[in-house]
Amino acid sequence: MSGSELTLGTVLARLEEHEREIAAQAEATPGRIAELIGNWRSSTGSPRRSASPARPCWHCLLPDRPAYRQIMEVFAAADAPLRAQAVCEAMDLKIAPSNVNNVRLKLKRLVGRGILTDSEQGLFTQPRP
Repeated sequence: MSGSELTLGTVLARLEEHEREIAAQAEATPGRIAELIGNWRSSTGSPRRSASPARPCWHCLLPDRPAYRQIMEVFAAADAPLRAQAVCEAMDLKIAPSNVNNVRLKLKRLVGRGILTDSEQGLFTQPRP
């Protein structure tokens, strides 16, 4: 075996190291986004909305799919928390288990991204500033 050959242990060690680097980058990303937004605002003269750290708007965090935009339009018009079935109705989707479960999955993804909150089990709303 020559020095240039890789063993399984070496490959696994390199993969673990690469995974740690990616995790560190992912952890630093929100802070970097806030920093870039602050730099952009200062260069364009755009005022800060508040003294709190800049947080990207939901448009920046939203998956690039039309269904997510439709869901956010429903929440923009809503004045109370909504369940997945109510979102389906507002989107003119047939109330079928597959559609409700599909929308519920998307709502949970939006919660995971901080775009929506789930105040109670199955009730979704936009976070209050």
